Amino acid sequence: MANKNNTPVCGLCGKKKKLVKTDCCNNWICSDEDKYVIFSYARNSCSRNHRRFTLCGSHNTEGHSGKWQSCKKCFDSFKHELEMYVWYGTNEYNFEVLENPPSYKPTYCAKCGNVIVLFDGGYSTLCGIYRCENCPISEKERSEIISQYKGGIKHKQLN
Repeated sequence: MANKNNTPVCGLCGKKKKLVKTDCCNNWICSDEDKYVIFSYARNSCSRNHRRFTLCGSHNTEGHSGKWQSCKKCFDSFKHELEMYVWYGTNEYNFEVLENPPSYKPTYCAKCGNVIVLFDGGYSTLCGIYRCENCPISEKERSEIISQYKGGIKHKQLN
Protein backbone atom coordinates (compact mmCIF):
# COMPACT_ATOMS: atom_id res chain seq x y z
CA MET A 1 0.00 0.00 0.00
CA ALA A 2 1.26 3.48 -0.79
CA ASN A 3 -0.04 6.97 -0.15
CA LYS A 4 -0.69 9.60 -2.85
CA ASN A 5 3.05 10.45 -2.99
CA ASN A 6 3.76 6.77 -3.73
CA THR A 7 5.52 6.45 -0.36
CA PRO A 8 4.93 3.02 1.17
CA VAL A 9 2.72 2.92 4.26
CA CYS A 10 1.75 0.07 6.55
CA GLY A 11 -1.39 -1.49 5.12
CA LEU A 12 -2.74 -2.08 8.62
CA CYS A 13 -2.03 1.11 10.59
CA GLY A 14 -0.93 3.63 7.95
CA LYS A 15 2.47 4.46 9.48
CA LYS A 16 5.37 5.27 7.14
CA LYS A 17 8.46 4.43 9.21
CA LYS A 18 10.40 1.18 9.53
CA LEU A 19 8.42 -0.85 6.98
CA VAL A 20 9.06 -4.26 5.43
CA LYS A 21 7.18 -6.41 2.96
CA THR A 22 5.39 -9.41 4.43
CA ASP A 23 6.75 -12.85 3.51
CA CYS A 24 3.24 -14.15 2.96
CA CYS A 25 1.48 -11.60 0.75
CA ASN A 26 4.15 -9.02 -0.13
CA ASN A 27 2.32 -6.11 1.50
CA TRP A 28 3.99 -3.23 3.32
CA ILE A 29 3.80 -3.58 7.09
CA CYS A 30 5.48 -2.12 10.17
CA SER A 31 8.68 -3.93 11.08
CA ASP A 32 7.81 -3.80 14.76
CA GLU A 33 7.98 -7.32 16.21
CA ASP A 34 10.83 -6.12 18.42
CA LYS A 35 8.26 -4.06 20.37
CA TYR A 36 6.35 -7.17 21.47
CA VAL A 37 7.00 -8.19 25.08
CA ILE A 38 6.93 -11.97 25.42
CA PHE A 39 3.89 -13.34 27.31
CA SER A 40 2.27 -9.89 27.34
CA TYR A 41 -0.34 -10.99 24.77
CA ALA A 42 -0.26 -7.39 23.54
CA ARG A 43 -1.58 -6.69 20.06
CA ASN A 44 0.73 -3.72 19.42
CA SER A 45 2.77 -5.20 16.54
CA CYS A 46 1.32 -5.02 13.02
CA SER A 47 3.83 -7.56 11.74
CA ARG A 48 3.26 -10.06 14.55
CA ASN A 49 -0.52 -9.65 14.42
CA HIS A 50 -0.62 -10.38 10.68
CA ARG A 51 1.79 -13.33 10.96
CA ARG A 52 0.15 -14.91 14.02
CA PHE A 53 -3.54 -14.00 13.77
CA THR A 54 -4.48 -14.31 10.08
CA LEU A 55 -5.06 -17.19 7.71
CA CYS A 56 -2.64 -15.48 5.32
CA GLY A 57 0.16 -15.53 7.91
CA SER A 58 -0.68 -19.04 9.11
CA HIS A 59 -0.81 -20.34 5.53
CA ASN A 60 2.70 -19.02 4.90
CA THR A 61 4.11 -20.14 8.26
CA GLU A 62 2.80 -23.68 7.72
CA GLY A 63 4.31 -23.78 4.21
CA HIS A 64 1.04 -24.38 2.39
CA SER A 65 0.90 -23.81 -1.37
CA GLY A 66 -1.59 -21.79 -3.40
CA LYS A 67 -3.90 -19.09 -2.08
CA TRP A 68 -4.89 -19.08 1.59
CA GLN A 69 -8.48 -18.20 0.66
CA SER A 70 -9.01 -21.62 -0.96
CA CYS A 71 -6.51 -23.71 1.01
CA LYS A 72 -8.01 -26.99 2.22
CA LYS A 73 -5.11 -27.54 4.65
CA CYS A 74 -5.80 -24.19 6.30
CA PHE A 75 -9.51 -24.95 6.57
CA ASP A 76 -8.85 -28.46 7.92
CA SER A 77 -6.48 -27.15 10.60
CA PHE A 78 -9.24 -24.88 11.94
CA LYS A 79 -12.38 -26.91 11.21
CA HIS A 80 -12.70 -28.07 14.85
CA GLU A 81 -13.13 -24.38 15.76
CA LEU A 82 -14.78 -22.73 12.74
CA GLU A 83 -15.23 -19.56 14.77
CA MET A 84 -11.46 -19.16 14.85
CA TYR A 85 -11.13 -19.88 11.11
CA VAL A 86 -13.65 -17.11 10.41
CA TRP A 87 -11.93 -14.72 12.81
CA TYR A 88 -8.46 -15.45 11.37
CA GLY A 89 -9.85 -14.75 7.91
CA THR A 90 -11.83 -11.59 8.69
CA ASN A 91 -10.15 -9.71 11.54
CA GLU A 92 -8.49 -6.29 11.36
CA TYR A 93 -5.00 -7.81 10.93
CA ASN A 94 -5.80 -8.89 7.35
CA PHE A 95 -4.95 -6.99 4.18
CA GLU A 96 -7.62 -8.99 2.37
CA VAL A 97 -10.54 -10.63 4.17
CA LEU A 98 -12.06 -14.03 3.55
CA GLU A 99 -15.10 -13.64 1.31
CA ASN A 100 -18.22 -15.58 2.29
CA PRO A 101 -16.85 -17.06 5.52
CA PRO A 102 -18.62 -20.21 6.69
CA SER A 103 -21.26 -19.94 9.38
CA TYR A 104 -20.54 -21.59 12.71
CA LYS A 105 -22.35 -22.46 15.90
CA PRO A 106 -21.33 -20.52 18.99
CA THR A 107 -19.26 -22.19 21.68
CA TYR A 108 -20.96 -22.53 25.06
CA CYS A 109 -19.57 -23.01 28.55
CA ALA A 110 -20.29 -26.63 29.48
CA LYS A 111 -21.14 -25.59 33.05
CA CYS A 112 -23.16 -22.35 32.94
CA GLY A 113 -24.19 -22.32 29.28
CA ASN A 114 -22.92 -18.80 28.54
CA VAL A 115 -21.57 -18.12 25.06
CA ILE A 116 -17.77 -18.11 24.85
CA VAL A 117 -16.24 -15.84 22.20
CA LEU A 118 -13.14 -17.85 21.38
CA PHE A 119 -11.05 -15.05 19.88
CA ASP A 120 -11.55 -12.93 23.01
CA GLY A 121 -9.95 -15.57 25.23
CA GLY A 122 -11.07 -15.96 28.83
CA TYR A 123 -11.89 -19.65 28.66
CA SER A 124 -10.30 -23.04 29.17
CA THR A 125 -10.75 -26.27 27.28
CA LEU A 126 -10.07 -29.86 28.22
CA CYS A 127 -10.84 -32.88 26.03
CA GLY A 128 -13.32 -30.85 23.96
CA ILE A 129 -15.08 -29.38 27.02
CA TYR A 130 -15.10 -25.56 27.11
CA ARG A 131 -15.45 -23.49 30.27
CA CYS A 132 -15.79 -19.73 30.55
CA GLU A 133 -13.50 -17.81 32.88
CA ASN A 134 -16.22 -17.81 35.56
CA CYS A 135 -16.44 -21.61 35.66
CA PRO A 136 -12.98 -23.05 36.29
CA ILE A 137 -12.53 -26.81 36.13
CA SER A 138 -11.96 -28.31 39.58
CA GLU A 139 -9.59 -31.24 40.09
CA LYS A 140 -12.56 -33.57 40.57
CA GLU A 141 -14.17 -32.35 37.33
CA ARG A 142 -10.82 -32.58 35.55
CA SER A 143 -10.49 -36.25 36.45
CA GLU A 144 -14.11 -36.91 35.42
CA ILE A 145 -13.69 -35.13 32.07
CA ILE A 146 -10.52 -37.05 31.28
CA SER A 147 -12.00 -40.42 32.24
CA GLN A 148 -15.14 -39.74 30.16
CA TYR A 149 -12.99 -38.67 27.23
CA LYS A 150 -10.90 -41.83 27.44
CA GLY A 151 -14.10 -43.84 27.72
CA GLY A 152 -15.48 -42.33 24.53
CA ILE A 153 -18.06 -39.99 26.11
CA LYS A 154 -17.41 -36.51 24.73
CA HIS A 155 -18.95 -33.07 25.31
CA LYS A 156 -21.13 -34.11 28.25
CA GLN A 157 -22.50 -31.18 30.22
CA LEU A 158 -21.11 -31.25 33.76
CA ASN A 159 -23.03 -29.45 36.51
